[in-house]
Amino acid sequence: MQVSFHLRQDKVKKSGAMPIRMLISANGFKYFKVVSGIDCKKPHWDERNQRIKNSRKSEPYNYSLEYNKILDDTENDAKKLFRYMLLNNIMPSKNFIAERLDNGPSTIDLSHEFLPAFDEFIEKGKNIKAKGTLKKYKSVLNFYKGFSEDTDYQLRFDTITIDFFEKFRDYCFEEKNTLNNYFAKLISILKTFMNWAYERGYHSNLAFKKFKASGQETEVIYLTMDELMALYNHRFHNTRLTQVRDVYCFGCFTGLRYSDISQLRTSNVFDEHIMLNIKKTKTVAHKVPLNNFAKAILDKYKDTIYEPLPIISDVKFNKHIKECCRFAKIITPTSITRWIGQKRIDITEPKWKLITSHTARKTFVTNSLVLGMKEMVVRNITGHKQEATFRRYVKIAEDLKKREMDNAWNNITRV
Repeated sequence: MQVSFHLRQDKVKKSGAMPIRMLISANGFKYFKVVSGIDCKKPHWDERNQRIKNSRKSEPYNYSLEYNKILDDTENDAKKLFRYMLLNNIMPSKNFIAERLDNGPSTIDLSHEFLPAFDEFIEKGKNIKAKGTLKKYKSVLNFYKGFSEDTDYQLRFDTITIDFFEKFRDYCFEEKNTLNNYFAKLISILKTFMNWAYERGYHSNLAFKKFKASGQETEVIYLTMDELMALYNHRFHNTRLTQVRDVYCFGCFTGLRYSDISQLRTSNVFDEHIMLNIKKTKTVAHKVPLNNFAKAILDKYKDTIYEPLPIISDVKFNKHIKECCRFAKIITPTSITRWIGQKRIDITEPKWKLITSHTARKTFVTNSLVLGMKEMVVRNITGHKQEATFRRYVKIAEDLKKREMDNAWNNITRV
């Protein structure tokens, strides 16, 4: 690729000055672009150096210094664009060159590419982000790499455009059957990364701010009090399942996340409460009162090698708790609805198949409200930050109370 400048002699102004045009020759084509804001008379043009000569003392000043600075910057921009294309294996084309020169190639930072920068984004977050968050970031990065490989779409900072968004959306819904909620998460993390890179001067592309993806509200899966007691009192002929059941029920009786239960130490446990730092929200010295059921579980493992509780990996835990619920006959048919784009998917499963570590916390909140605990107290125990999330549990509790009221009073025969 080569760049040169010449006078456009077919466009002569009344003053005798002519526009200066840049010529880019590459890959068998020629691209012309007039350098805006400058012109030059033929006697002042240095054909060999392709720059403007100084005017004579007897002539008016021809702005040679200022105009040559513009020509230098324009040439540097073009050469910078050439290097960028070379490093990213981009085949030169008129459209690409025109688009980049119009947007200002001087904004390109040749030392930063999209995928390596994403790796840097994850690495820089290792001391300020939770491990679970970093794991999600890595999973999202791999998803984008898969998109690039499957579609031959080159992921660069300058290609994250509306066109990219539409192609990626179609790929997710049509090729990968991605649920709307996960698609929204993919876009959210991409926007977080792009904003992080923008603030560090890695790119100047703000098209990502227009990306919009929203998920649908999902059902709250939880155990009713009867189901919880059935699980709690079930006698398993397997130590592994017994321990998994105990840890799950402990979450149901305290509202703690599995990530916090996993970090629990004997120093966190007191006679009437637990005091710990919440991992997800970074809350310090969070106090959780212990009811008799939670105390009984802790007492069971006191002075054993498992004290305070027997912990396994979250993957194994989610597998085994399903087994526990199946043996405890938690088989109520439960329907869930999910969306892939505009495609609705309705699934009905026995409830045990839908139970995970996350449902323990939901079980605690819902049943606590049904039992009459004040919303403010429950929310203080669980540490819910978002009002909208907590209101979902309140609505469920109110619906259950209404149903119980109807069952109790509406079946009484009038005298």
